[in-house]
Amino acid sequence: MLRAIIFTFFAWIFCAASVAHAGELASLSIISQQTGEPLKIWRHGGRNYVAAVIGQRYYLRLTNKLNERVLSVVAVDGINVITGATATPEQTGYVLGAWQQQDILGWRKDQHQVAAFYFTNVEDSYAARTGRENQTGVIGIAIYRERAERPEIAVISPPAPAVEDRAKSASESPRRMVEPSLKSEAAPLASIPLREDRLGTGHGERIASQIRSTSFIRATSSPNEVLTLYYDSYANLVARGIIPKTWPRYPDPQYPQAFSGTFVPDPA
Repeated sequence: MLRAIIFTFFAWIFCAASVAHAGELASLSIISQQTGEPLKIWRHGGRNYVAAVIGQRYYLRLTNKLNERVLSVVAVDGINVITGATATPEQTGYVLGAWQQQDILGWRKDQHQVAAFYFTNVEDSYAARTGRENQTGVIGIAIYRERAERPEIAVISPPAPAVEDRAKSASESPRRMVEPSLKSEAAPLASIPLREDRLGTGHGERIASQIRSTSFIRATSSPNEVLTLYYDSYANLVARGIIPKTWPRYPDPQYPQAFSGTFVPDPA
């Protein structure tokens, strides 16, 4: 009985993996577009990791945990998903209402559609195709609380988006680069021995996603919270010790055996 209880406890420790990076103000999940299910998050060394598959379409799910509006500046591979600029926290973002959950489906093309996110090799990623592959493999959101005053500052406030497949878009020209202040959040993956190539996020097919502009003023000049998720292939995460190579093994319980001998021995 004791052995069974211990096995169950340790199996729970190693198998348990969250599906959302939850902060005090908001939470961030990565959702598979094919299945609609969130990808598991593995916690290691104080960071949060997701095992990605090349070709897998995904989107981001943001949840506001406050009874007030918040501004979320969203960066994928170090790039602002709305403007395409190298990301810094003071840039344009998505405004979420009180308790609102919002799906960010891709790179914002205009107020009506986005280019879908998908996991791919670094060379095919939007970051590499615009000359900025040094920050691939990281997704982050910077959360700001709102001040009472609301001067007219144009930011984006999305309603729930509808999804439909469109023709794949052509590659984009490079955007203006600025110095990213969240650079320290990204691990230098190139310095770590990996079993497979690094991954990035591609610029996929067009998806309908309606938005509108609203007004918002930050309560502070710095983010009130920053959430960061790192992603890599399953093999790389295992090679780096982030995902255990095997589940823990324990001796089988000593159950009675129906056929344990060949002849009848003398009793003791």
